[in-house]
Amino acid sequence: MTQIIVLPHVELCPKGALFEVEPGISICDALLEHDIEIEHACEKSCACTTCHVIVREGFDSLEEATEQEEDLLDKAWGLESNSRLSCQTIVGKQDLVVEIPKYTINMAKEGHSK
Repeated sequence: MTQIIVLPHVELCPKGALFEVEPGISICDALLEHDIEIEHACEKSCACTTCHVIVREGFDSLEEATEQEEDLLDKAWGLESNSRLSCQTIVGKQDLVVEIPKYTINMAKEGHSK
């Protein structure tokens, strides 16, 4: 099992989270399975940037991003050198520390009231 630490996010995970997952799952699916409702407007098809995360620890253990993912990441809010789209990032055997950025480029969240 691989441990994922999610740093606190004001809206989605105020206290942060710690859980274990089987390698082979995407970070997005792992977050959703543990009740962290990260946005994924394109339904995890690598067509938007709403599931953007910053991998603070364990980044080098991940498979490289595809060219399509890298092109999309260029549009993500708060892009850093260790940014990934969580729907495309598969958890390996090394533990990860993940930060969900405060904002996304999606100005209107589905299912959220104003």
